[in-house]
Amino acid sequence: MPRYFKTDEAARYLEETHNIRWAKSTLETMRTRGGGPAFFRFGAREIVYSDETLDAWVAAMLSAPAFSTTELSRSNEAA
Repeated sequence: MPRYFKTDEAARYLEETHNIRWAKSTLETMRTRGGGPAFFRFGAREIVYSDETLDAWVAAMLSAPAFSTTELSRSNEAA
């Protein structure tokens, strides 16, 4: 069963679980502009994130393993 987090808790989860430091305000901005993790509306006003969607978002953001930045540039050109 997924766990649900408010925005500040989601930012803390990303740091503690994935060592990714994102501010609460960054998640809020990404929520309005796009590009952030999927979220849910709970009731009329509360926004929550699940651990499953946060983990999936992190996995989607990771590149393939690379041994040099040149490899990363080539993989970006192919995409």
